[in-house]
Amino acid sequence: MKKGLLFICTVLLVVACHKEESSQPAANTPAPAVEQEIAAAVRAGKETITPQDIQAALDLLSDKDRKFAQTSMGHQNLLQILLREKLIAADAKANKLEQNEGYQELLAKKRAQLDAIYDEYAAQLLENLWYETQREKGLISVSDEEIKEYYKKYPYEMTVKQIILDNAETADQVLRTLKRSPSKWKDMSRQYSIAPEVIRDNSFSFMPGEFLPEIEVIAANSSNGSVQGFIKTGQGFHIIMKTSEKRLSRTEAEPRIRAVLEQKKLDKVLEDLQNKYEVIIYDKTE
Repeated sequence: MKKGLLFICTVLLVVACHKEESSQPAANTPAPAVEQEIAAAVRAGKETITPQDIQAALDLLSDKDRKFAQTSMGHQNLLQILLREKLIAADAKANKLEQNEGYQELLAKKRAQLDAIYDEYAAQLLENLWYETQREKGLISVSDEEIKEYYKKYPYEMTVKQIILDNAETADQVLRTLKRSPSKWKDMSRQYSIAPEVIRDNSFSFMPGEFLPEIEVIAANSSNGSVQGFIKTGQGFHIIMKTSEKRLSRTEAEPRIRAVLEQKKLDKVLEDLQNKYEVIIYDKTE
């Protein structure tokens, strides 16, 4: 159909130029309107173009192309394009090209891709509906009062940088070095950290509730510039340096607090679901 659009534009230019040379219409003469009732179809042998085919083709066009296709000239061009496609498809079937092995392989591959897209869309749609249902029940919705109370306790944001190591022995050695010489932080990070390189030397900020609880507690009770650790989490062994802390305005904090409280409530709902459905995890990561 995309090739067909090029055909429309080309024919339009050729016909328009020819009409311009052959005749000049009166300045205020309106373009001929397309009849509302188009003959039910165009037929060529067993191939038929129905009004539904025409409408489906129009739906795929841009606004500009659709406007042209709804003129008498554009309508005729559209019919020619659709007829050409029908004739090619009919002849291809008559010659049993659909039995071609390469064609069948590509078709099967595309069908699998579309099935995967459909399944992913269906799953996402169902998940979104589930979230809406939980909010309607009040299970994960957050009130303004809850946000207000949380802000009273935690109106601040902390900034830290961290080194993540894969074993306790190395973590202990690196911590001892950094306690003596915090200035060696960058060298120690580049030499020992197993964190992805893109975040290895970067600081990051969080409000209480936005990051790992073990690290939040240590950071909240540390002074700026101090090195603390090592802290074991599911990611590894962490050494952190708190670089700053600042108070946030209510406007800045509110959307973040809402997200934190929603996540806490969601975690509780999911925990209840695990108990309800007797979830057992056999995979061991340690």
